[in-house]
Amino acid sequence: MATLFLIIIYLSFISLGLPDSLLGSAWPVMQVEYGAPFGAAGVISIIIAAGTIVSSLASGILLKRLGTGKITLISCLMTAGALLGFSFAPSIGWIMLLALPLGLGAGSVDAALNQYVALHYKAHHMSWLHCFWGVGATMGPIIMSGFIREGNIWRSGYMTVAIIQFALVVLLFVTLPLWKRMEKVHLQPAQEEQHQRTQDAGDNVPTLRLKGVKLTLMTFLFYCGAEATVGLWGSSFLVNVKDVSAASAAQWVSMYYGGITIGRFITGFVTMRVSHRALIRSGLLTALAGVYLMIMPLPDVYSLIGLMLVGLGFAPIYPCMLHATPERFGEAHTQKLMGYQMAVAYTGTTLLPPMLGWIAAQTTIALMPIFVAIYVICMLLGSERVNRIIAQRSKRVNSDVRPGAKTL
Repeated sequence: MATLFLIIIYLSFISLGLPDSLLGSAWPVMQVEYGAPFGAAGVISIIIAAGTIVSSLASGILLKRLGTGKITLISCLMTAGALLGFSFAPSIGWIMLLALPLGLGAGSVDAALNQYVALHYKAHHMSWLHCFWGVGATMGPIIMSGFIREGNIWRSGYMTVAIIQFALVVLLFVTLPLWKRMEKVHLQPAQEEQHQRTQDAGDNVPTLRLKGVKLTLMTFLFYCGAEATVGLWGSSFLVNVKDVSAASAAQWVSMYYGGITIGRFITGFVTMRVSHRALIRSGLLTALAGVYLMIMPLPDVYSLIGLMLVGLGFAPIYPCMLHATPERFGEAHTQKLMGYQMAVAYTGTTLLPPMLGWIAAQTTIALMPIFVAIYVICMLLGSERVNRIIAQRSKRVNSDVRPGAKTL
C-alpha cells in the first residue's frame, strides 16, 4: 500500500512538470497563428506565475480544510481543464484567461506534495520526487515537438497533455480513500513528535519571525531565479559570446536540464549517507565552479562543461532545502512555510530572468554568468548563516536539558 501511494505521488509530480515547458515549445507556432506580439508569451507566463504564487500562499489554509489528497485532485483537475481550454482557445485573450487556472492549479499541489513528503518520507524520496518533475518537464516539449513536426498542430500537443492529466484525475479520484487512510497512518507519529520539535523551533513565534526563515526564503528566491536564468539565457550566451552554433547551444541547454534531473536521481542515493547541509554546500560550490568556467576566457568546450556543472550543482539544492523545512523550523510551521517557499520560488523564476534580459539588452548577455555567480554566492552566504542559526538553537535546547534529568 505504501509503495502504491508513493508511486501516485511520483506520478502527480510528473503531471506537475508536464505543462511547465509547453508554452515555450509551442509559442513560435502559436504566435504566428494568433498574430500576437512576441512579448505576449512573457505576459502569459507572468499570469501563470501570479496564479501559482497566490495558490501557494493559500496552500496552508487549504491543506487544513481539504487535506493533501483533495488538494492534489482539485489542482490536477484545474490544470487538465486549463490545458484542454488551451487546445480550443480561439484567441490570445482566451489563452491569457486560461493561464490563471493553470497557475492556480500548480501552486497548491506543489506546496501540498512537498510538505507531505518532507514530513513523512526520507530525504531520498524528496530528491526523486523532483527528479520526476524533471521527467515531466522533459516529456512536455517532446510531445509538443512531435505534433508540430507533423504539421504545426500545437493544439493537439496541448490536447494530448490534457488527456494525460485527466487520466491522472481519474486515478486520484479512485485512490482518494487511500490518501485519507495514509494520512491517518502518518498522523499519529506526527502528533507524538510534533510537540518537542516545534518547541525547539519556537512554536509560539509567528512563522515569518522565526530566526533563519527570511534568509531561507531569500535562498529559494535566488535559487529558482538562477535556475530559470540559465535555462532562459544560456543558449543566447553560448551563441552570442562563445560563438557556438544555435543547434549546439540548444542541445547543451537541454543537457543542463538533464544534469539537474540526473543529479537529483543520484542525490536520492547520496542523501542516505550525506546530510542536507553538506549536499547544499557542495551543490552551490559545484555550481560556482561551473559559472567560473563560463566567465573565464577559455575555449568554448570549457563553457559547455561549466553549463553541465551548474546543472549538476543545482540538482540537490531545491529538494534538500524543502526536505529540511520541518527539521529546521518545526512541523507546526511547515505547512505555512512550504507555501511561502513555493511563492518566493516562483517569484524568483518570474522576476530575475526578465531583469537580466532587460539589463543585457542595454549592455551585453556576457553578464549572464556573472549574475548567476552573484545569486549563487548570496545563496551560499544565506545558507551558511541559517546553518549557524540552527546549530545555535540546537545547542541552546540541549543545554536546557540537565544531565540526568528525566524527559518525556
